[in-house]
Amino acid sequence: MKSGFYAKMAWTGMRKNKRLYTPYILTCIGMVMMFYIVSFLTSSSVLAETPGGNTMQAMLGMGCAVIGVFALLFLFYTNSFLVRRRKKEFGLYNILGMGKWNVGRILLWESVMIAVISLLGGLVAGIVFSKFAELGMVNLLKADVTFTMSLEPGAIRQTITLFLFIFLLILLNTLRQLHLTNPIELLHSESAGEKPPRANFLLALVGAVILGAAYYLAITIDSPMEAIIWFFVAVVMVIIATYLLFIAGSVAICRILQKKKSYYYKTNHFVSVSSMVYRMKRNGAGLASICILCTMVLVMMTATVCLYVGTEDSLRSRYPRNINLDATLGSMEQYDSDQMEQVRALAVQAAGEGGQTAENILDYNVAAFTGTIEDDRIRLDTSGGLNSYSSLWQIFIVSLEDYNKLMGQNETLALGEVLVYTTKSDYAPQTIAVGDGQVLNVRKNLEEFADNGVDAMQVIPSIYIFVPDFVDFVNPLLPLVDSKGRAVLELHWYYGFDMEGSDDIQIAIQERLEAQLAQLSLTRETGAAGGFWVACEGVAKERTGFYGLYGGLFFLGILLGLVFIFAAVLIVYYKQISEGYEDQSRFEIMQKVGMTQKEIRRSINSQILTVFFLPLIAAGIHLGFAFPMIYRMLVLFGLLNLKLLLLVTGGCFLVFALFYMVVYRITSRAYYSIVSGAKGRE
Repeated sequence: MKSGFYAKMAWTGMRKNKRLYTPYILTCIGMVMMFYIVSFLTSSSVLAETPGGNTMQAMLGMGCAVIGVFALLFLFYTNSFLVRRRKKEFGLYNILGMGKWNVGRILLWESVMIAVISLLGGLVAGIVFSKFAELGMVNLLKADVTFTMSLEPGAIRQTITLFLFIFLLILLNTLRQLHLTNPIELLHSESAGEKPPRANFLLALVGAVILGAAYYLAITIDSPMEAIIWFFVAVVMVIIATYLLFIAGSVAICRILQKKKSYYYKTNHFVSVSSMVYRMKRNGAGLASICILCTMVLVMMTATVCLYVGTEDSLRSRYPRNINLDATLGSMEQYDSDQMEQVRALAVQAAGEGGQTAENILDYNVAAFTGTIEDDRIRLDTSGGLNSYSSLWQIFIVSLEDYNKLMGQNETLALGEVLVYTTKSDYAPQTIAVGDGQVLNVRKNLEEFADNGVDAMQVIPSIYIFVPDFVDFVNPLLPLVDSKGRAVLELHWYYGFDMEGSDDIQIAIQERLEAQLAQLSLTRETGAAGGFWVACEGVAKERTGFYGLYGGLFFLGILLGLVFIFAAVLIVYYKQISEGYEDQSRFEIMQKVGMTQKEIRRSINSQILTVFFLPLIAAGIHLGFAFPMIYRMLVLFGLLNLKLLLLVTGGCFLVFALFYMVVYRITSRAYYSIVSGAKGRE
């Protein structure tokens, strides 16, 4: 054969099947572009030099791995649609005398062409958009950068290597299928459909039970720590249940519809329902995949958008004042000592030297430890380990005097009474006991308290116990040590204040205060004289780190959301195309016996209403039941704004639903043009 014959055959085959190959190649280009952009950003020197950029790059590094693995799995999945459609053509080549080796050479050229087009197109698009992505990232970090186009050779090499490997694996898998199938099977592969499966009510019931259990987990877990532990278990359960319900359950629904004669024996229902039953196993799996991808997009976008929008809320939960001092004490005698007065004076002096006035002062003493709560009795963690991490609590002992001073209250307590405030949990005890101490009556479960920022750092819930006599309550607990001989109890003094200056002024004041504390050996690094040392933190200085973390998550959520949307759109498109070709002969027969174009449209619309919006509805239900668990996990990031989460969740679902309907409307036209012959047949 002439040189270039196989390349010409490959190009002609792709051009003739452009309805199948164009979206596949565009998706390959999109995947290459996405991967390059993320890889570029993880090694961007501009981003690395931006405050908070290192945190963001660490987040993107994980996203790079996720996109790479997903690209491998998804391109394998979508390529199966192309192979199924082309098998008849390859079988015809065999019948006409072309051996499998010759067909294999055509497939090799196709793979080379797709790889070249995808890599060139994806890298060009990635290079163009990578700078805009970099600018977007820097903007998320609230920093400035000049526009200079740059390339990352390492990112280019990484992208080319990964996708050449993926295209090679896809080619080898296609050649394997070609080798194991005889020419007659290839010729008739398109018409070799599935036998109409029986309605397996048992599998549908199992799916419903698993889904119910996953929903129960999502709505009953109170602890944020447990939410993290059980989230991935619930995700796996939902995925399994979704596939079972869409495959077995959808067959059962179709069978029920067939038995309902008043519904089934109508022009707009008969063809669509009978077609769905015929291929329901594959159809159900495709719909389940669409549902899961939709759910992933919704959950990811809801969480990351909410985190980024609520960054300031999270920041102030972690740092309740502009300047926050946390003093660690070596003994009870250091409370109300000269050292504390000295630190107060230094704080006021540093603020004054910066032209600011210390306002909204936070000033109180705390004894803190970790433990577990069983039957309203707090067991102190003396093991020195984290064997029961999911049931751990952070306990703060605070004096009633400090509570009244901070909250502007005038509460009183009798002997044996305490006040209690809990975070990240709905726990509201009526009695409480610490260690082997006496059982105390909880006179009131409080609604709020001036946060010290420590609770926002913890993944475990906290309980504040307000006692009438702080010294008498804490002294019996001081001798307790863990298995390594370390004191269980930690003594702290929290001091903080607000001011009105800009971030630069606040950072200067913080650095001045840190320097003064170091000069007096009141920091851990400078000696911590007498066991008394102070950690100094400020909102302005930590803001870039927060925006780096939450901005990175938000940007990663957008990129992964786009990748999953690519996947969902392509599955929808190929579902429409493949089913259109399968239904073409059926609609031809129906047209010959009198079915009009209008009735074809009505039948197609019936199929849309009966099946296609089930994934969107199911994804919305999944999101609704996942909402409590999402909120619990966001609490770990210091985001307590439930109203914001509700608004973001509703907005994300409405926007995605609109996009979903537009995509399906466009792809359904391709289905209609195939089954009706409106644009001819390929």
